[in-house]
Amino acid sequence: MDVPSERHPELLGRLDTELGRIEEQLRALAAAKERVQGLLDAVVAITREVELPAVLRRIVTTAMELVGARYGALGVLDESGEKFGQFVAAGLSDEERAALAGVGLPCGLGVLGDPIRHPEPLRIDRVPSHPASAGFPPGHPATRTLLGVAIDVRGKIYGGLYLSERRDGRPFDVHDENVVVALASAAGIAVDNVRLFEQVRAGSEQFQRLLLPTLPDLRPFEAAAIYRPAAEPNRVGGDWYDAILLPDGAVAIVIGDVVGHDLQAAAAMASTRNMLRALLFEQCTPPSACLVQLDRTLESITDNPVTTISLARVEPAGHAWRLHWSSAGHLPPLLIGPDRRTEYLFAEPGLPLNVSSGQPRPDHTHALPPGTTMVFFTDGLIEHPDHPLDESLDELAALAGAHAALPLRDFVQTLADRHPSDGHDDMAILALRTPAGDTRASEAVVHPG
Repeated sequence: MDVPSERHPELLGRLDTELGRIEEQLRALAAAKERVQGLLDAVVAITREVELPAVLRRIVTTAMELVGARYGALGVLDESGEKFGQFVAAGLSDEERAALAGVGLPCGLGVLGDPIRHPEPLRIDRVPSHPASAGFPPGHPATRTLLGVAIDVRGKIYGGLYLSERRDGRPFDVHDENVVVALASAAGIAVDNVRLFEQVRAGSEQFQRLLLPTLPDLRPFEAAAIYRPAAEPNRVGGDWYDAILLPDGAVAIVIGDVVGHDLQAAAAMASTRNMLRALLFEQCTPPSACLVQLDRTLESITDNPVTTISLARVEPAGHAWRLHWSSAGHLPPLLIGPDRRTEYLFAEPGLPLNVSSGQPRPDHTHALPPGTTMVFFTDGLIEHPDHPLDESLDELAALAGAHAALPLRDFVQTLADRHPSDGHDDMAILALRTPAGDTRASEAVVHPG
């Protein structure tokens, strides 16, 4: 049936209106989808952080991005829960930061404390006229609008997340509020996860350190050692060191690394270290014989992972000393002479333990003049994915030579602090220094105390 021509304009008008409404709904749906995707991306970014300061800053910056805010901050309550113990701010220019340099932390008694005292979202279009407003310190940027939400961690208010001044000049709306509330919920979980990570990491480090020995008195030698865990949390390592006074007057030096970064690696390290200690007292020399027997024992009664190790004896040799060592796939020791010249003792490294116990293991010797420093270390000290191994070894040798005059405890601390690696792996360092005077090695008696 034909529609009268006089009704065409009316129908077209209705159609235009309906199409406009549909277009508006589609734009709203697209914007909502974009917000949800942005929120999901923000949550993923936050949960990837494993250090608490980085998590807090990421929470602030992602909230700013989600709602287009010029300024953002996160206040963390202290133990009393009455005031802020930490305040992370973002968006300030260098000039604005300089203007606030002498200002202490906000007290949280004004509008910033409102979302914490009454854990509900707070949206303010005119901050100065709000009843809770207590003003801002001199040098604080002009603040007209504010959106604040509390962050809850395990049912307890952890702090508040605050945003100010949308870049488009508009006040914050209900959509901004919903997004920031959702982000704050995810932030609480992220903070809780990081705190758990820190507890696990602290426990792992403590466990690892308990497995490592306290160096005995090795006079006439000076000795020092250090262990550093990997930068990544929850990575228990298999690196270890040991130094033992032997019945025949020599000193045994051990550095080793069990493959893996878990409790199994740490347990394997402990069992290997204890087995080797027993063998050293039962069968002191040569070092290769100890490693052969250790390899056979590990293969027979354990399922320990592959392990690299360097076993050395510092023995009297006339008026000086001699280094007598054997290696199971481990890095060479570094020698620093009294003139600070450095030398790696490259030699046949042998196979790591738990690879093939039937293979022979060579021994090596090297003279040690008075005042020589020996450095034994694991690969965590030098490995860097962006640098060749030779380059890292050269960098370590230069570092060691430059600081060889330091007391040995400070020396190993310096190597651990300025190492050429990327810190992805744990590291162990043990340094031993021969007496610098005219000590007669052939007459020296090594004894505890």
